[in-house]
Amino acid sequence: MQTLQFSILPEQAVDNSFLKEKIAQEINTNNFEYRIIKRSIDARRKPVKINLTITVYQEGELIDESFIKKEYPNVSHSAPVLIIGFGPAGMFAALKLIELGLKPVIIERGKDVRKRRRDLAAITRDQIINPNSNYCFGEGGAGTFSDGKLYTRSKKRGDVNEILEILVQHGAPKEILVDTHPHIGTNKLPQVVTAIRETILNAGGEIHFETRLEDFIINNNQIEGIVDQHGNKFLANNVILATGHSARDIFYLLDKKKILIENKPFALGVRVEHPQQLIDSIQYHCKTKSEYLPPASYKLVQQVKQRGVFSFCMCPGGIIAPCATSPGEIVTNGWSPSKRNNPYANSGIVVTVEEEDLIPYKKHGALAGLKFQEEVERTTFIAGKNDTTNNIGQIAPAQRLLDFINNKTSFYLPECSYKPGITSAPLHEILPSSIVTRLQEGFKAFGQKMRGYLNEEAIIVAVESRTSSPVKIPREKISLEHPNIKGLYPCGEGAGYAGGIVSAAIDGRRCAEAINS
Repeated sequence: MQTLQFSILPEQAVDNSFLKEKIAQEINTNNFEYRIIKRSIDARRKPVKINLTITVYQEGELIDESFIKKEYPNVSHSAPVLIIGFGPAGMFAALKLIELGLKPVIIERGKDVRKRRRDLAAITRDQIINPNSNYCFGEGGAGTFSDGKLYTRSKKRGDVNEILEILVQHGAPKEILVDTHPHIGTNKLPQVVTAIRETILNAGGEIHFETRLEDFIINNNQIEGIVDQHGNKFLANNVILATGHSARDIFYLLDKKKILIENKPFALGVRVEHPQQLIDSIQYHCKTKSEYLPPASYKLVQQVKQRGVFSFCMCPGGIIAPCATSPGEIVTNGWSPSKRNNPYANSGIVVTVEEEDLIPYKKHGALAGLKFQEEVERTTFIAGKNDTTNNIGQIAPAQRLLDFINNKTSFYLPECSYKPGITSAPLHEILPSSIVTRLQEGFKAFGQKMRGYLNEEAIIVAVESRTSSPVKIPREKISLEHPNIKGLYPCGEGAGYAGGIVSAAIDGRRCAEAINS
């Protein structure tokens, strides 16, 4: 076995004959088989190259599978562990518990992926939000219908490849094991999530959909279970709390019961959208993108007045989605299908929220950031000219990027992928001034870094506010239990320990291991 690295043209990277000839020249034999184990794009200069890492085997030694599939024993009669939330953290915690011989009992406020689709369609068609079934709540969590990007920096927290291999085992494309920035796509993720559900059920686990945590059962600082919205009790001495960054009722419940929570930094801003062809021409240094290159993405960051302004969840060939979780608020996010073949590119451009922003909300203690976030989303709802009497509507306020930078109201708006619809609004007056001034300077800096980024067709849509949880639920460093409540394991993005599908999945597995230790 031998590992080779090549930097070649995009059309060469998909040409098996070319690759075989190049490998043969390197190893001086034609008797071999090979597998691409890593692929990335180098677009720093013309021409754009594809970097490949290839493992070469003697002929006949390459096995079909690039990983060993996990086996899941039957745990139907094992000790139960409650998991609150069936997003990435909850799903992967459940799978790990089964591996360890424990029975996961999952409580999910939302619906399964099939039923959930109808509620997402209703948001666009009728502009009505179901508080328990939307882009954030339901089987698979926020990631299921908001893109499925799998890139993470959390490599020190756990085995990223293990997460990717489990996803492939459940139907994700094998390319995610190879690509530097792996992506499944909103059109394919529901099937993967469904397959994971079937694995859990076939192993004897339980999943209770449309079941919402209403209260904790705690005795002498030991958790003993939970109560749902119908008064039903689910009993267990270990509870993994993986409810996601938008489960505000859980934060309010924890605060009400005097269970320690903390204020946590987060970021807030807008979604910016450009024609994908423009981003391709900037990033690939050409007028027309090669058919062998994917739609281009970008990653931008700039320090402005001692705060970070940065791109978040960039979606090439994507759609801006309405991701509110309650009536009377506007929240945007982005997603891409697996082919990333929509005509627009969008990205969150956000500013870190600091203590000075939260001064008017200090009386709310650990919920100060949450209150700030809620107020901005409500203000954005009003700016969208929605029905404020009945809290109905998902029209988002928008502005041409150049007008925003120059403090001008937009008299017309370019086409936009946001389906419920947009309306012109002076976002430079509506959003908090500490956010606006930094966004404006940040956009100017991005225009210097990417010539053409400040474009007549670029549009911003408000508000991008759910980058991460504004609340942290503390836990012990080793045991991962809450410092005051034995058996309670805060987990994933909602608790403040993850920032995406893969890092949440890793954290879910860590919590499962902590329970078993």
